[in-house]
Amino acid sequence: MGLPLEIIGLGRPEITLIWEDEHTTTYSARELRLRCRCAHCVEEMSGQPLLDPAKVPADIVARHIELVGQYAITIRWSDGHETGIYHFRRLREDCPCPACQRQRAQQTSRDCKP
Repeated sequence: MGLPLEIIGLGRPEITLIWEDEHTTTYSARELRLRCRCAHCVEEMSGQPLLDPAKVPADIVARHIELVGQYAITIRWSDGHETGIYHFRRLREDCPCPACQRQRAQQTSRDCKP
């Protein structure tokens, strides 16, 4: 899994990643903010959520997006949060587009067969 060719989303309600195979992955900014797995948002030992979704504004946007090595991005959000790391592999694997959802559903049904 390489770097996306393009990341679009500063000041926008959605963040879009365009991959080398020309696939496009788009997350709403709020959905991506809620997916943060940093120690401020998820309890480190139990994995229990600490972030209250009701406290994440519906109109949240990315103010700054920065590469973390060759494997992830970090985002400074309009609510001031900036400690999360979003791994490219996870962003691609969890792509919410209909085609990827169908592919995951097909894989799950194959995995469940005896």
